[in-house]
Amino acid sequence: MNIIRTKAELRALTEGWRREGKTIGVVPTMGALHAGHLSLVEAACAATDRVIVTLFVNPKQFNSPEDLAKYPRTEHSDAEKLAPYGADILYVPDGAQMYPEGFATTVSVTGVSEALCGATRPGHFDGVATVVAKLLLQTDADQAFFGEKDYQQLQVVRRLAQDLDLKTTIVGCPTVREDDGLAMSSRNLRLSAGARVVAPIIRETLSQAAIEISEGSPIETALQGARSRLTKAGLGEIDYLELRGDPDLTVLTTADRPGRIFVAAWLDGVRLIDNIPVHATSQQERLLEPAE
Repeated sequence: MNIIRTKAELRALTEGWRREGKTIGVVPTMGALHAGHLSLVEAACAATDRVIVTLFVNPKQFNSPEDLAKYPRTEHSDAEKLAPYGADILYVPDGAQMYPEGFATTVSVTGVSEALCGATRPGHFDGVATVVAKLLLQTDADQAFFGEKDYQQLQVVRRLAQDLDLKTTIVGCPTVREDDGLAMSSRNLRLSAGARVVAPIIRETLSQAAIEISEGSPIETALQGARSRLTKAGLGEIDYLELRGDPDLTVLTTADRPGRIFVAAWLDGVRLIDNIPVHATSQQERLLEPAE
């Protein structure tokens, strides 16, 4: 696996692949790779001829300079983790490659970006959309692979690819979890041992609320109960805990179509996010069934 650091080097390789008729997949990351990232690499290698993994800690999507400074930089170990998986290139641009002097363009996606993390992290998805648009163009990718743990991000990227007429197909891949149910995240490395014991309550609580809603419990009642369980377990501020439609992320007041429960909560100074699908309630499903 080659490590490439400039757009010129990258373009020379991708142009050669195109002349050979090869398809290209990309897995955009900010490093600190874990099994979730590696599952995306596996999916990319299975679907395309050549695979690029990108590693760039994007300053434009951080709301806090402190959070940016704390984000783990682990290029050497990331390269070692990738070695067995068959990726062709690890693309590691620096800030000058991504945002050269005079850079003045922002990609902004409305609608799906505005609630949830968009409401609590102003400007975050502008930073995501801008860097992803650049990476898709730089890598000339046919397919790009993103995890469903960052489900709102996935929908933002799908929208920008569609609206900007990019040729890249955006592929969503299932959330990968630890054995205890905690969604894998690079931020998990920052949890203390005690907080790490508490963290799986997030998945447990979302699952319980999803069952309650699918069995007909009022949405607000189920979500209030979930919020109470998280607070009692020791989580701090909860940025949001909401049921949203899938995939448009509009607010659902009745579970009459597919949705997802989304949560962002703080634990031990670390912001953790997760989501889980919720199916239509049994009553609603019966109402929607065609008459005999």
